[in-house]
Amino acid sequence: MPTALITGATAGLGAAFARRLAAESFSLVLVARDEARLTETAGQLKLRYGVSVEVLPADLTTEEGLAAVESRVRDGVDLLVNNAGFGNRGHFPEVPVADEVRMLRLHCEAVLRLTLAALPGMRERDRGAIVNVASVAAFFTRGTYSASKAWVVNFSESAANEVGNPRIKIMALCPGFVRTEFHQRAGMDTNGIPGFLWLRADDVVREGLRDLALGKRVSVPDPRYKAIVAVGRLVPRGLQRYVSSRIGR
Repeated sequence: MPTALITGATAGLGAAFARRLAAESFSLVLVARDEARLTETAGQLKLRYGVSVEVLPADLTTEEGLAAVESRVRDGVDLLVNNAGFGNRGHFPEVPVADEVRMLRLHCEAVLRLTLAALPGMRERDRGAIVNVASVAAFFTRGTYSASKAWVVNFSESAANEVGNPRIKIMALCPGFVRTEFHQRAGMDTNGIPGFLWLRADDVVREGLRDLALGKRVSVPDPRYKAIVAVGRLVPRGLQRYVSSRIGR
């Protein structure tokens, strides 16, 4: 069975990736900070899908946690899903710098290091795939969060180009608003977000994996968000900044 390692695997998109890949008979390595929740999730997946599930409790914002996951990735994975992420409470520049640096470490350094850890084995086997979860926010201006996700998109495209092997796929997944725990944890007011903009995590994962199989380097699930990104590239930057600053405040 192929093996998939998923970070941030106990909720939201990470949990949806775990369900989908278990249904496709992947052996799983689940990474998250909460060991009890990891164990519970693993038990449910084993019972429902009959697959092997390994749990790896780790905080990827710490050197110890990141090094532990790097080591496991080097042991060999067929699919790496860099999904772990969070949003800070408050707006730049009121957010404490330590919190901003912690976000950059998770969204950028962890993605960089785990990708580099996965590639030697994938090159040796001449196959493999990496999904780096970014966001539609990468195409707009929303403080450090959107800046970090813009880095993920650029890095993923650049890494895919540098590797230059169509059998080793690297893709940035850029969903819009997804009904997960993310917004509550970030203290984000979602009352002003229209209902038609919300996506289901399982739908995002399904479309993302389809785009990965097609060899796309950037995936924007759902026609609504494809249109939003396209229009965002055409409107004046000042108007784009105004609209993005008002959504979800």
